[in-house]
Amino acid sequence: MKAEESMKEIKDKHGETKVVLIKSQKEMKKQADRNRKEAEEYRVGDKVLISTKDFLMELMKRIMKRLIEKYIRPYVVKKIILENMVELELPVVNVRRIVKY
Repeated sequence: MKAEESMKEIKDKHGETKVVLIKSQKEMKKQADRNRKEAEEYRVGDKVLISTKDFLMELMKRIMKRLIEKYIRPYVVKKIILENMVELELPVVNVRRIVKY
């Protein structure tokens, strides 16, 4: 009898834990999705600008930050490699670094 009671108690705790975990996962997803936006869809031939955000430290050595442009000239999309990666007239670039022209 005692073993059966222990098993029932364990199953009850497992069920409660599962419910709490699912609720927690939903809340975390909701919080994470607040800052997400739909990925821009690019097509071959689209013109895009490249962000200089990651280049700032290198460029800061040469000129003042306020003189640096946010994006570098328009480039044509030559090929869609993956959903989040396109090939430009330059080497391959992640779509997080480009915006439509």
